[in-house]
Amino acid sequence: MSKTRPTRRDFLGRVTAGIAGLASMDHAFATARVKGMPYRTLGRTGEKVSLIGLGGYHIGIQPTAEESIRIIHAAVDNGINFLDNCWDYNGGESEIRMGRALQNSYRQKVFLMTKTDGQVKAAYEKQLDESLRRLRTDVIDLVQFHEVVRMEDPDRIFGPGGAFEAALAARKAGKIRYVGFTGHKDPEIHLKMLNTGLQHGFTFDTVQMPLNVMDAHYHSFAKNVVPVCVEHGIGVLGMKPLAFGLIMKSHTVSAIECLHYAMNLPTSVVINGCDSMERLNQAIEAARTFRPMSKAQLASLLKKTAKAAANGGFEPFKTSHQFDGTWHNPQWLG
Repeated sequence: MSKTRPTRRDFLGRVTAGIAGLASMDHAFATARVKGMPYRTLGRTGEKVSLIGLGGYHIGIQPTAEESIRIIHAAVDNGINFLDNCWDYNGGESEIRMGRALQNSYRQKVFLMTKTDGQVKAAYEKQLDESLRRLRTDVIDLVQFHEVVRMEDPDRIFGPGGAFEAALAARKAGKIRYVGFTGHKDPEIHLKMLNTGLQHGFTFDTVQMPLNVMDAHYHSFAKNVVPVCVEHGIGVLGMKPLAFGLIMKSHTVSAIECLHYAMNLPTSVVINGCDSMERLNQAIEAARTFRPMSKAQLASLLKKTAKAAANGGFEPFKTSHQFDGTWHNPQWLG
């Protein structure tokens, strides 16, 4: 008996059903609004975080520090309380500018996150201490292992003398409150990192990953990693909702549609790079206008992006080393 080859419509139907299933999870839209800004719970931590988060890389590329600080203050004043950063962003300038912006009571208004590249104890400790100094704070709410993009990374981080030991010590010392990890390469690497943690009796507080309208069709983190995070009460941090603006070049969807798609998943926060007040206002508008999408709306978005997404062309962080900072600078790993 011959088997009927699945059609493109069949494939899109399965993708839509899978993503719709994620969106229908009971907690996915447990959203409270304060002055129009939606807040969700960050996994099992109980922390209340804004649905949109301010990306750290883009906050360090303005011509002057004053312009960066103006964007940060405007974000917080409009209800964004989740701030993203990383030890290596713009040679540390992103953290320096954010640290300046968080003086005069602003630090108490935000949930502050940064990332470290070090995969061994000494490198992690050095980078964390530098981040604390740049950010001008005694404690960082969330520190994540950055760029877990190689299959061997989990073994190194959790191995003897690895960064995991340093992270636990830092948490015990009160330097950090929560521990997570990030990566943008392959869902299988994320799953290995999660499983390696569980094998060591550790469940991450958060996991950061690319979640966008192209991801649904190619090496999908939404389909393969998000359900595991939800099962274990891990906060889902979505990044690259517009893929550094590359998705706009596909001429398939609008920026607001991209942001709404990521918000429609069980994400606690959608981290968005805002290099100008215009981009910040766009992100705030997307958060304030977001409403859960119907199955028909979701199917329409996925249909429009399926062809463009097929080979990962609009997600080069999955298919190349273009966005792998630690590939270009392996010394950061330690």
